[in-house]
Amino acid sequence: MTDTYDVVVLGGGSGGEAVARGLADRGKRVALIESDLVGGECPYYACMPSKALLHAAATGRSWPVAMKLRDEAAEHRDDTSTVKELLAAGVDVVRGRGVITAPGVVLAGPRELHAPDFVVATGAEATMPTVEGADEIWTSADALSTAELPERLLIMGGGAVGCELAQAFARLGSSVMLVESDEHLLGREPAFVGEAIRAALTADGVTVRTGEKVDSAPAGWRVLAAMGKRPRVEGIGLERLGLEPNQDDGLSVDEHCRVQQGLWAVGDVTTVAPYTHTANYQAKVVVANLCGEQARADYTAIPRALYTDPAAYSVGRTDGDDLVTAGFDTGETARAAVEPHRRTGGRVQLYADPGERVLVGAAAVGPAADEWGAELTLAVKAKVGVDVLADVVHAFPTYAEALEPAYAELARRLAGEDR
Repeated sequence: MTDTYDVVVLGGGSGGEAVARGLADRGKRVALIESDLVGGECPYYACMPSKALLHAAATGRSWPVAMKLRDEAAEHRDDTSTVKELLAAGVDVVRGRGVITAPGVVLAGPRELHAPDFVVATGAEATMPTVEGADEIWTSADALSTAELPERLLIMGGGAVGCELAQAFARLGSSVMLVESDEHLLGREPAFVGEAIRAALTADGVTVRTGEKVDSAPAGWRVLAAMGKRPRVEGIGLERLGLEPNQDDGLSVDEHCRVQQGLWAVGDVTTVAPYTHTANYQAKVVVANLCGEQARADYTAIPRALYTDPAAYSVGRTDGDDLVTAGFDTGETARAAVEPHRRTGGRVQLYADPGERVLVGAAAVGPAADEWGAELTLAVKAKVGVDVLADVVHAFPTYAEALEPAYAELARRLAGEDR
């Protein structure tokens, strides 16, 4: 069978689905090729089940109840309703693995699809280490779909995934050890963020070991690898387009999310920022460009969130000797005083460009920081002046009030009053 489309999307994860749906809504004939669940890892094996598990653990649910809530949030790993919605929107959903055989031609099982434009949205796969003594190593997807509550769980990797799963399983009854090779958890963030999360995990009974590597698995421990992912670029025929893909770099895209003429990419395969919201943002850019607009992606304000208790939230630049900083402890807010049962400790730290006098980055740890931190993303994205931010009024009593003294201190420091 041979079919002709305006666009063929390889990969039906969050980004690929958003591209296909967006193009179909704008009248394009589009095919979406996916060999696994349409919607990708996020709804079935990552974002949604992990947040459900964290919520169940935070509210004291038993493991059987937590599993039920997790599986409901993940739609029982059934993509039927998603596929029906896409078909109703006009997307041709093709089950199988897409392989590019020539410019403008992709093979998916017995079907040969033709289109002037391809969008690669094949995502990424877990980096799997070799661990002596471990018969099987879980990925985060395994951990978020298992019926087993491990008695002992060794997590390799202290990034967002490792920290979230450590807290969830510890609160649900597992003995958890988290090992990170860097000196700090969440090593890409300011040190205070990792230190605060380490304290929270320790309070939940997690044994946290940093600056160490795991070479062998202790007897009786389940091992979970949360050491990052590698983009899926091999085996899809990119060589037929003159590219030499490798799993370290992924697909390099320009500001339009274009790899080359007729080839676009979105999501984790681009290695820009490995988040579902990045993929969906890139999808909007690609849809606009394929519909004749001149859309450009701007990654200066892509938020980074951690959904533990307390939560963490970061955006923009949070390092550099050229930046002026200021901060405030979230535990000093009035809201913290009336909620002693919550883990109210934490901090917000701001980072400003002294020349432009605008916020360029921020990091926060505290209750609901993943929600009230959105204000910081807007400030960085819009290059809001620090003097304007210092005049913003927040509702009382909220944790967002921690921003007011931080803004005021930052304004003073930029004015040279307190460097």
